[in-house]
Amino acid sequence: MEPLSHLSRVAFLQAGGKSTRMGENKAFIQFSGQTLLSRALQTLAEVCAEVTIVGESEVFAGYGKVVSDIYPNCGPLGGIHAALASSSAALNVMLAVDMPFVTAGLLRFLCERASETHSLVTVPRTSRGLQPLCAVYRPDFARIAEQSLRARKFKIDLAFAGIPIHVVTGPELAAAGFSEQSFFNVNTPEDRRIAANLKP
Repeated sequence: MEPLSHLSRVAFLQAGGKSTRMGENKAFIQFSGQTLLSRALQTLAEVCAEVTIVGESEVFAGYGKVVSDIYPNCGPLGGIHAALASSSAALNVMLAVDMPFVTAGLLRFLCERASETHSLVTVPRTSRGLQPLCAVYRPDFARIAEQSLRARKFKIDLAFAGIPIHVVTGPELAAAGFSEQSFFNVNTPEDRRIAANLKP
């Protein structure tokens, strides 16, 4: 495989969800003295020189570069597609705005794994399943995502079926020092309370 230093990589913060279960825009709720948005942008900036927000431009104006869904209201797969359609980088780091325990170290680790394979997606798997919103994508996945979106098949796991993906297993993550807490999602007010009591 080509050395990681020779592979271009950019980052995308997936922030286009409707936050219906939270009752307010998750991107702007406070966590450890920061909004989830600022926390995630800071983490991604430690890994990639270029960070783009995927969401509504009027909501995130002033926070940096923003791209919007080409296929709106199609869930996270639409956001991944919009990101990749705007990118020419070899490695594209995707992170959901509601994952405050993801660290720059974890994302670098995933990028290293991605550089060692030609798979279209390098994705962690925990006891709760695949984690496609903390993963690394090659640009050709945009075509696969578009096919799924056109067919009105919005589940990301279905789009992974039949294509080369590289799964980073729970034991691999643990051996590298990353726990399942890294992938905790803050989707509801209860999740927010739980997260506040967890150690970053």
